[in-house]
Amino acid sequence: MTSRTLRAGLVGYGFAGQTFHAPVLSAVPGLELAAVASSRPHKVHADWPGVAVVPDAAALVARADIDLVVVATPNAQHHPVAKAALEAGKHVVVDKPFTLDVAEAKELELLARRNNRVLAVYQNRRFDADFLTLKDVLASGELGRLVYLESHFDRFRPEVRDRWREQKVPGAGLWVDLGSHLADQAVQLFGTPDTLQLDTAALREGAQVEDYFHAVLRYESGPHAPLRVVLHATTLAAHAAPRYILHGTRGSYIKHGVDPQEDALRAGQRPSAVGWGADPLDGEITLIGTDGVPHRRTVPTRAGNYADYYAAVRDAILGSGSNPVPPEQAVALMELLDIGRQSAAEGRAVRIERP
Repeated sequence: MTSRTLRAGLVGYGFAGQTFHAPVLSAVPGLELAAVASSRPHKVHADWPGVAVVPDAAALVARADIDLVVVATPNAQHHPVAKAALEAGKHVVVDKPFTLDVAEAKELELLARRNNRVLAVYQNRRFDADFLTLKDVLASGELGRLVYLESHFDRFRPEVRDRWREQKVPGAGLWVDLGSHLADQAVQLFGTPDTLQLDTAALREGAQVEDYFHAVLRYESGPHAPLRVVLHATTLAAHAAPRYILHGTRGSYIKHGVDPQEDALRAGQRPSAVGWGADPLDGEITLIGTDGVPHRRTVPTRAGNYADYYAAVRDAILGSGSNPVPPEQAVALMELLDIGRQSAAEGRAVRIERP
């Protein structure tokens, strides 16, 4: 094992690259943002004056001084860019969703294994403050046997924006965008469901792709059965529902508000800032005592930290830790996303073959 600094190259400097990847990986000791592939060098240099800018992914992948390639392109380019980087012997991080479909995902998984390279997907919301706290609540066992989880990502964005994510192009739409996060969190907590039923809609005037989804995951066998998990996201919620609603046989947990890290990154803050990842909104547990009276208490929300993801990637490359989101997990999630699209198209629940 070596403690050398790993040099990262970032492909794409749009919203994901500028907001999530460049500042987060640069906050991790042992990682250095060395180069960015972008057609707008002035935009990169305004934020990172000392970083080299190359015109395209091919030029970045060809650089011998790059250890890790981070793919933050539009979703349709994830597979070809990641494939080129793996074939060039680079370690790779791919923004979510991993690929356009499970076939592309499996090809990259096989290529990473053959080349003995670390391939990870950027599931940063495993490091959200509210999700980490939810895991603690579940681990405590105080709610009894879990029967229901509702996970919301509600926003109010009534205007359709002129960007690829909201256009009718491969890889666009809310299900692969936010569904990638919510489904991944559900699988991390409870494993693969038995069935998935997804409803999607384009609710805003002028919407070209779905801007709403409601998914029901049914766990009818295994250690968590019977359990229902609802995943919900919309762009037309002026008054957002709670982020989490969790019910068990002894009580419930409710958490309002979303993790603050995205807003902080949008505002130009860095993960090294004092108080980084601290969520000002605490949750609440309600337990029903033997007297039938509800007893409520506040559950402090622990701090989140997206930099922990890139620290884990660093350690995996250096041989001192595990891949935080290995490709087999990414493939399984792409299978679930594909099944969701099938369910929405056919208007029915689809049974899932568990591994």
